[in-house]
Amino acid sequence: MVKKAAIIVLLLATFANYAQRNVVLIIADDLGKDYCEMYPDHSPKVVKLTNIERLKDRGVVFSNAWSSPLCSPTRAGILTGRYSFRTGVGDVVDGTNTKLSLAATIIPKVLNLYAPNGISKALIGKWHLTSFGQSAYNDPTIMGFDHFEGSLTGGLGQTISDFFTWTKITNGVKSICTNYATTENVNNAISYINSQPSTKPFYLHLAFNAPHTPYHLPPSNLIAATTLLGTQTDVDANPVPYFQAMVEAMDTEIGRFFDYLISSGKWNNTDIIFMGDNGDDSKVAQVTPSKGSIYQGGVNIPFIISGPDVVNPNRTSDALVNTVDLFATILELFGDTNWQSQIPTTVVDSKSLLPILKNTASSIRSVAFSEVFKDPTISGDGKTIRNSDYKLLKFDNGTEKFFNLITDPTEKSNLLLGTLNTIQTSNYNSLCNQMTTLIGGSNYCNPIFLNNESFEANQNQVYPNPFQSTVHFKSYSGNEKYQLFSSSGQLIFDGARIEKQDFSALAKGVYFLQITDKSTTTVKLLKE
Repeated sequence: MVKKAAIIVLLLATFANYAQRNVVLIIADDLGKDYCEMYPDHSPKVVKLTNIERLKDRGVVFSNAWSSPLCSPTRAGILTGRYSFRTGVGDVVDGTNTKLSLAATIIPKVLNLYAPNGISKALIGKWHLTSFGQSAYNDPTIMGFDHFEGSLTGGLGQTISDFFTWTKITNGVKSICTNYATTENVNNAISYINSQPSTKPFYLHLAFNAPHTPYHLPPSNLIAATTLLGTQTDVDANPVPYFQAMVEAMDTEIGRFFDYLISSGKWNNTDIIFMGDNGDDSKVAQVTPSKGSIYQGGVNIPFIISGPDVVNPNRTSDALVNTVDLFATILELFGDTNWQSQIPTTVVDSKSLLPILKNTASSIRSVAFSEVFKDPTISGDGKTIRNSDYKLLKFDNGTEKFFNLITDPTEKSNLLLGTLNTIQTSNYNSLCNQMTTLIGGSNYCNPIFLNNESFEANQNQVYPNPFQSTVHFKSYSGNEKYQLFSSSGQLIFDGARIEKQDFSALAKGVYFLQITDKSTTTVKLLKE
């Protein structure tokens, strides 16, 4: 009897802990990192994110988060954990462009496998992943969400595109909403949570249309006093202050939502993720090229994770992060650490950010990747990959660019226009090889033969050198990632704990070992 009682207590304790888990993903539409004052490298003009910055005290601010350059590919990547070349969504899903398949495995489907009917799943706001017609009104719920309330399109209407009068779909039913869209989104989010059992965990995907065009003057109660005229003529002539006002209005409503979570007792049990879906629209961008491009202005976004799962909060991470990583992260925040076994035939690119949130690791990936492709293709279509220091852009028209993001964060100096030194060459070859490995097929770009520049400054970090079978790194911390290349740029080894590897079968000759932790070091080795 005592044993039975103990089991019941254990089950109740487990359920209580499980019931505490809530995750809210908040997406701002077309908000780049450059406007966000929380980042030291922000541009001169900023937006008011007073309430978003409330997340910092219990969160992690990520400086090197990448999205896709456009909204539909980013959203497809978040929900599937897969890069665009796998989902087929490389452009906005308007017109005849490829849509996300209804058969795709997305977060709510996996949550249903993990806890059937155990977690509430709602998408409020912008969808923009499948078709827009009446036959698509139920697509979000067909794909696993319990509730959808918002707009299917990139803008705000099937028939009307305006933040004050817009087409709203609620679980398959169309209506015309005359409430300000940003306010309506928060009203709907609060109403949905209130409609659920108080102990049932929820996943809320809250995707604002703001600050996407059309730019306008929001309701006066959502922004500070202003002298903006609000006329279309003034908006067209001065779009930036209207963009800033729309972000301020969104932040005000997000603050109202946060206050609701606090007053309802859910704040301390809810992890909150805030992000932009791509860079700023070109009409307001301070970093160019911007939205739609694979340059930093198109893919480097604001990204914060905050909540009870963050250990040692109020910190900044320079770890490489991709928005596809939210797939694994959200599932694991709900306790589903075995999600891969639930979808064994699905190739997933997502890597969980929990080690960073739990402060047990400083990074979870050695490279970040992004791409954009349209039909028909345009000159800006291409793929990009970066490591901690360097970034390679490979355009579909054959153009290549290569930048050192540490010394050249605005991507003004294409290193391929000059002669690469050995460290630059090693990084170029590494990124080429990793892009080829990721995408598959033949070499995605041609490795550059390394020159004979001296590596004397780094020689004493690795021993023995020359080596016969194993190599060791003197300053071992446990976080290092190693990549060993042949002199022709072929990737020999990519991983951790290189001292455990046996390289005795390697041919004699010159090799290059790239060591990445908080920075990247390259060492020239001789194999005997």
